[in-house]
Amino acid sequence: MNSSFVVIKSYKGGIAVHLDPELAFELLLPKVADKFREGARFFGEARVAVSFEGRSLSSEEENALVDAISCNSSLHVICVVGKDREKEKRFRETMETFERYFPRADEDSGQFYRGNLRNGQILETQGSVVVIGDVEAGCSVISARDIIVIGRLLGNAYAGGDGNNEHFIVALEMSPQKMKIGDFKYKAKEKTKWQMKTKKQQPKIAFVQDREIHTQTITNELLNELG
Repeated sequence: MNSSFVVIKSYKGGIAVHLDPELAFELLLPKVADKFREGARFFGEARVAVSFEGRSLSSEEENALVDAISCNSSLHVICVVGKDREKEKRFRETMETFERYFPRADEDSGQFYRGNLRNGQILETQGSVVVIGDVEAGCSVISARDIIVIGRLLGNAYAGGDGNNEHFIVALEMSPQKMKIGDFKYKAKEKTKWQMKTKKQQPKIAFVQDREIHTQTITNELLNELG
């Protein structure tokens, strides 16, 4: 009977979790944990989008469910589908691009950080890092290797701390205060109140070329050229 409280359906790149609409959330949460613990070997290690179906959830409940999945399996939850499908679609498409062209981000030395950096937070790592959230103004991500932000980069990003200038910084929306890759520094120009509002930003990559940091919109042509 307990199995009917949580039903999991997997599909390419994602998992749908159907939740009992009546059971109290504090009783449902451990059942989700048990379900993913039991199926951990089946799911293996993968990056997935997750949808929660069958009941309305608060942001806190969604986060608790994602934590339960992450702690009881080897799955990396990239996004929760449902509230903003267009945004989540962009997240998934961008991650597919990263996985295809940037295999370095998959190495054991890399890590994932899920959540927004705010209030001056600093995230520092000796490997590559994928931030699944926003880096707000005044916050910093410091990596010895590559940085990927699945969200807005509004603060500071320092990649290539190992001294290698061939590392990169990627963000779905790139408006950093400061960036550094290896030995090269970049500071974004201050926006003035007279500047016209730009159209919706596209995913961008920052890389070193001719001893300067360049930022460009991500295209297959650009990635092939860099590769």
